[in-house]
Amino acid sequence: MRVLLTNDDGIHSPGLHALAEAFASRHETVVVAPEHERSATGHAVTLHKPLRAWRSAVLPEGVTAWATNGTPADCVILGVLDLLGRRPDVVVSGINVGPNLGRDLTYSGTVSGAMEGAIMGIPSLAVSVAAFVDVRFEVAAQFAERLSRLVVERELPADALINVNVPNLPLERLSGVAITRQGSRRYLSQLERRTDPRGRPYYWLAGEPEPLGDEEGTDSWAVKAGYISVTPIDLNMTGDRLLHDLAAWGLTVS
Repeated sequence: MRVLLTNDDGIHSPGLHALAEAFASRHETVVVAPEHERSATGHAVTLHKPLRAWRSAVLPEGVTAWATNGTPADCVILGVLDLLGRRPDVVVSGINVGPNLGRDLTYSGTVSGAMEGAIMGIPSLAVSVAAFVDVRFEVAAQFAERLSRLVVERELPADALINVNVPNLPLERLSGVAITRQGSRRYLSQLERRTDPRGRPYYWLAGEPEPLGDEEGTDSWAVKAGYISVTPIDLNMTGDRLLHDLAAWGLTVS
């Protein structure tokens, strides 16, 4: 396969390097990744300043790598439309440090890298490990490589991608693989107001996961139970339930 890898943790991220190693031994592997961390950028694209890309030698031997000053979505656009020369068979975004579960997907640069691939009609997946310290990447990297082969072989519906979250456990302690739906887990918004030495206010955004129960069958439930969570994501965000309700409102121009 011809594989395009990207991420939101930056080109120096060990998760990206583990992913590149897992793919490079079997596939033509090209990396296009941000020069530094671009976490929580969502699906931002760069329209008001030049995008730049330069070759990087920080990835394993045999991997063609480019660093950019753009977002994960920018990286996929640059890779597909120019840097790779021809379209990849699959786009893989990750491996992210920390999970991308529930409502986190709205903010995730990792998931948005895969979304951009799906928008461009390329089978795509996002991969995350549910830990921030002492992260184990090997299981996630090997699973991503196997799943990518299946995605290319079986194909995905138009405007769909796959979001993968892997517990931070050794292979022998995993419960298995669970096909899940996106949960409602979200971070509580916290805004901390501070004052700088000149007396001017500034703010830090923060938050902790909302203390909700993890409903069985959701991505957060699966990871908590030791399963690799595999969640199909559809780019069509039409609210079908509300669509029928709105039709009954009798809306008029005036």
